[in-house]
Amino acid sequence: MTKLVLIDGSSYLFRAFHALPPLSNAEGEPTGALFGVVNMLRATLKEKPEYAAFVLDASGPTFRDALYPEYKANRPPMPEELRAQVEPMIRIVQALGFPLLRVDGVEADDVIGTLALQGAAQGIDVTISTSDKDFAQLVRPGIALVNTMSGSRLDSAETVMEKFGVRPEQIVDLLALMGDAIDNVPGVEKCGPKTAAKWLAEYGTLDAVIGHADGIKGKIGDNLRAALPRLPLNRELVTIKTDVPLDGGPETLTLRERDTDALRELYARYGFNQALKELDGGAPTATVAEKEPGRARGTGRVATTGPEEPVTDASLSVAGEYETVTSQAQLDALVARLRQADEIAFDSETDSLDPMRANLVGLSFAVETGKAVYLPLAHDYPGVPAQLDRVMVLETLAPIFADAGKRKLGQHGKYDLHVLRRHGVEVDGYADDTMLESFVLNSGSNRHDMDSLAKRFLGYDTVKYEQVAGKGAKQILFSQVAIDDATRYAAEDADITLRLHRVLRPKLAAEPALEGVYRDIEMPLVPVLARVEANGVMIDGAELRRQSADLSKRMLAAQQKATELAGRTFNLDSPKQLQALLFDELKLPAVLKTPTGQPSTNEEALEAIADQHELPRVILEYRGLAKLRSTYTDKLPEMVDPDTGRVHTSYHQAGAATGRLSSTDPNLQNIPIRTDDGRRIRKAFVAPPGRKLVACDYSQIELRIMAHLSEDPGLVRAFEAGADIHKATAAEVFGRRLEDVTGNERRAAKAINFGLMYGMSAFGLARQLGISRGEAQDYIGTYFSRYPGVRDFMERTRQQAREHGYVETVFGRRLYLEYITKGTQGQRAGAERAAINAPMQGTAADIIKRAMVSVDAWLAEHRERALMILQVHDELVFEAEADFVPTLLEEAPARMSAAAQLSVPLVVDSGVGDNWEEAH
Repeated sequence: MTKLVLIDGSSYLFRAFHALPPLSNAEGEPTGALFGVVNMLRATLKEKPEYAAFVLDASGPTFRDALYPEYKANRPPMPEELRAQVEPMIRIVQALGFPLLRVDGVEADDVIGTLALQGAAQGIDVTISTSDKDFAQLVRPGIALVNTMSGSRLDSAETVMEKFGVRPEQIVDLLALMGDAIDNVPGVEKCGPKTAAKWLAEYGTLDAVIGHADGIKGKIGDNLRAALPRLPLNRELVTIKTDVPLDGGPETLTLRERDTDALRELYARYGFNQALKELDGGAPTATVAEKEPGRARGTGRVATTGPEEPVTDASLSVAGEYETVTSQAQLDALVARLRQADEIAFDSETDSLDPMRANLVGLSFAVETGKAVYLPLAHDYPGVPAQLDRVMVLETLAPIFADAGKRKLGQHGKYDLHVLRRHGVEVDGYADDTMLESFVLNSGSNRHDMDSLAKRFLGYDTVKYEQVAGKGAKQILFSQVAIDDATRYAAEDADITLRLHRVLRPKLAAEPALEGVYRDIEMPLVPVLARVEANGVMIDGAELRRQSADLSKRMLAAQQKATELAGRTFNLDSPKQLQALLFDELKLPAVLKTPTGQPSTNEEALEAIADQHELPRVILEYRGLAKLRSTYTDKLPEMVDPDTGRVHTSYHQAGAATGRLSSTDPNLQNIPIRTDDGRRIRKAFVAPPGRKLVACDYSQIELRIMAHLSEDPGLVRAFEAGADIHKATAAEVFGRRLEDVTGNERRAAKAINFGLMYGMSAFGLARQLGISRGEAQDYIGTYFSRYPGVRDFMERTRQQAREHGYVETVFGRRLYLEYITKGTQGQRAGAERAAINAPMQGTAADIIKRAMVSVDAWLAEHRERALMILQVHDELVFEAEADFVPTLLEEAPARMSAAAQLSVPLVVDSGVGDNWEEAH
């Protein structure tokens, strides 16, 4: 896929200046910030993007200064030692061939945001290289954030949620509530990221938080109400503009040929010896880690730290010998080799990334490193050579795939299992997956796709999809790739998979606990997830149409109300008509402006004037209904597979470092449930006639894991007694009898229980509860005096993390913590919080995975009567015949409860209904 990298130059310059030591060259010129930026630029070039730009803030005021004259007013002047590095940085950027952009009147963020959305709309894979959290609002399919200095990556709603506690579309509201001290944007006093995220989790949007402000208690509620007048302006200030008028789009941002003479002079002057050596010796070939049609290369995330060492065996980094199988004699010889082999690496080539729709184009196999074959089965370009019949080949190979005694291995093999199943071939004995071997060895490590693994562990540069199929608008399907080129590409897949396995297998064997996670949890889960995905879930299109109709009716009512208020008809979706009506005719103040100076009619602008006229509020209501309809009730029916009549999500094992599963296409784990309209969406997930949906959900699993790990007698007793744990904690902390605990005391205890588990400080607890820091510290002190085992566990865990660099789940999964003993104080504090939380969250992930494997094994004899169809957070959802539901309600929760032997009971709550909302 064509790639665009947008570099936030201002962010990196300041970040490098403050993060790196005060380096200087032989002449005493400062070079620390310059060194950091140059390394980042070199890393970007190694990715070989088709388009790239280095974006800086222009001098002079921006539209935000016009909106808020105090914007960034408290920023100190740029230090002289940093200012001295700006000009050489620009010279190096230009010498490297990067287009350099500075646009008057807006910030670099706005230029990047505009280009990012333009690129994604054109099907370009956009990476924003930045350390600025504000860009998280732009994350969506096709747009990822990468912090080259820290290695962090945000490329999905799940990763944004994991980092900030909110979805990408809520980031602006989060920032508006928190404010930004660096930019002199005051937020709600004492409202930090956790409080803001909590409010948004409960109410959904800033508008809803504002609407419920009167119901938020304590000092923090007072602070919120005091800040209400400025929150709409905050939102405007922190919103990245995506409609900046530019001279050209992404297609104009091609890299120029680098000026090696200028670079040599600059590198030598500033003492960048490694860069100079690379320049004189030639830059190494880079890899682009992508999964393309025809190549299931897996998924990955960017590194934190880990125990990986590249392999030095030269035989693993040389090109292989590959054969194309197009005759019966060659097929017979291949089958004979496969029958003799104990271990077979294989890969499928297809014409789509969607395994539920992909057509099989070819298969590749390897049983010996350095040698592999490709079986073209459905190439269809003019003049294509004769190929073996696909049906005949699959019938010939089916017994080998079905032989459980022959170990099969792949890279992200769940995709291949789907493809083969849809073509009538069941795979048994799928024993190893190089993506999962890498993931278990270090879940926070670099990308786990084949290209990255081959480079890291083998020192091998794989053939890229673009090299055989082209790129951009001219890219062809794999079925149209010339068979000779396809062989070079596809046979390499099987060969490299086998080579990687030969390297990764001994690494796992050397770590028995990790090997146990891999063998007992991750690998058995692969076919289970494949079955869950293939089962899919039925959608009630009529219900969604009714919901859409209801939303449309309410939208129409809002339109009619708006017409009455305006005294004439107008198009609520037309910013131009709204501008004329609101500001020219009704003379409402144009509080916010667009970058071009026109009165803004976006959500923030309407909120800012909603107290002056009823019409802006009606327009906002109309927009909210329209968004819910377009995002859910109209879109979900479009995702129904026409062959199965169901929605089939995709689950990802190698995503979150803690081991949590995520899902995409569609993401069923983020369906809104906080509002009545949102909960109605689940009502559209239904059981077919004669069947029911059964939902089984672990109760307070992470707190139970805390009780187990801490071995605290008080917590253990409370769970063993089946007590309301938050009420029991309140009784201990506040010195009450259980029956005398008030609702507010229980809420405070709940905040303590979950807050301490996530490493919350007294300051954070004070902000969340709206109390003084001293009072919060007293609560925590009392809590630890009542539950001393928790305090001891937390200290033991921190110490283990410092000593070993990682923490472990109950089952031995590791999370490496790069900054536990280094970095800034904030980074170390964050690593300590992760050290406390990861064993709970990771163990919960391990438990539900083990439960899925166990329940799936039991369901093997009952697949006609019951199916596992969804995994969402700590919940499993089943579809079952009505008369089989009692059996399912006995067996599934029992197996879920037995998925781990903790010192406290694992309680599973169950429900039954005709739809997911009823069952949940």
